[in-house]
Amino acid sequence: MRDRTAVFAVFALDGAAFGSWAPRTPAIAGQVHAEPGAFGLALLCASVGMLCAATVSGRIIERTGARAVIGASAAAACAALVLVGFANSVVLLGGALFAMGASVGALDVSMNVAGVAVERSTGQAVMPLLHAGYSFGALGASLAASLAAGHGWTPGRHLTVAAVVAFVVLLIIIRSVPGARPQHAEAPVASPYSAPIRRPVLWLLAAVALCSAIAEGASTDWSALLMATVHDVDQGAAALAFSGFALAMAIARVGGAWTQRRFGATRSLAAGAAVAALGFFAAAVIPLPVFGYVGFALAGAGLAAAFPLALSLAGDAGKRSDGTGGERELALVTAIAYTGFLAGPPIVGGIAQVTSLSVSFVFVTVMAALIVPASLAARRVRRREEARAPVRR
Repeated sequence: MRDRTAVFAVFALDGAAFGSWAPRTPAIAGQVHAEPGAFGLALLCASVGMLCAATVSGRIIERTGARAVIGASAAAACAALVLVGFANSVVLLGGALFAMGASVGALDVSMNVAGVAVERSTGQAVMPLLHAGYSFGALGASLAASLAAGHGWTPGRHLTVAAVVAFVVLLIIIRSVPGARPQHAEAPVASPYSAPIRRPVLWLLAAVALCSAIAEGASTDWSALLMATVHDVDQGAAALAFSGFALAMAIARVGGAWTQRRFGATRSLAAGAAVAALGFFAAAVIPLPVFGYVGFALAGAGLAAAFPLALSLAGDAGKRSDGTGGERELALVTAIAYTGFLAGPPIVGGIAQVTSLSVSFVFVTVMAALIVPASLAARRVRRREEARAPVRR
């Protein structure tokens, strides 16, 4: 229980990092005197940093253990948060966001490795619940950011306070995080499988995470505009669409462990993806506001399990015969998924530019629906792998 609580807190800190600075982007853009194009390039630096760190962090975690990487990357994220708050030029902001993205990217992989370790030690499916911690952390931090902005706090003051609070929490919980050192460091046990990049099951799980990332990123960046343009609601009401999406996702993740135990990971993935596709389709093609709100809530609930279960299954696919492993497999799937967060919103915008936002969300519908065959195919491939090496497993 102590391990699970500590890892849940790490997920919440990760969400709080995003929830703290993302709502302050208008004030930060004004502080650095950035035009939309230049500010967009600065934001891109965060995604590039996340992708770079996720690519290499698996091997580092293998050698040092998850706890060390969690501690270092979370502390670095706190420092980067302060730099973002006090940046006074686009160049400095881009550098600070790259540092923020890199630290959060390493934290994402290491905390999911720790989450898989908790699942293995307890024998319970807890990844959806842990990812609910991320959702609630982001929600709480965004509310605090709104309060800080309402009281006239500058980004520097607000983000410094947020960083100090996060660092204090990190100091309290870090000793309870599992993975003090890799258990297989002295006597490595070879995996019966090939290198992660050569395994079809990991590419299929990466496709699940990638499609989920594209759909989630589209909801974050474009849901309000869809509600305003297609469903003709005012801006305040339009913003509630993403609030419903995020809240439904957080609630569904709380119950995700029970769903996974009751129906299994693959069935939970496939059923959730089908619900998400239905929600996106309703929001895209039915020009009534109620269908937009209900559609995005269904999409949030349906996608809730996709990312955490894809990572959980990736970690399980890399499990060694001594009960360790999975770090590089998690890093591969996470890095590919990040390309969805990076490329998804611009793709949706490009489709909307040449057609309409409704058509672009039909594309998002297809992305959510593709999770169904990808998850089913991943289960079949995984079973074939296990059949080839039953003794070594």
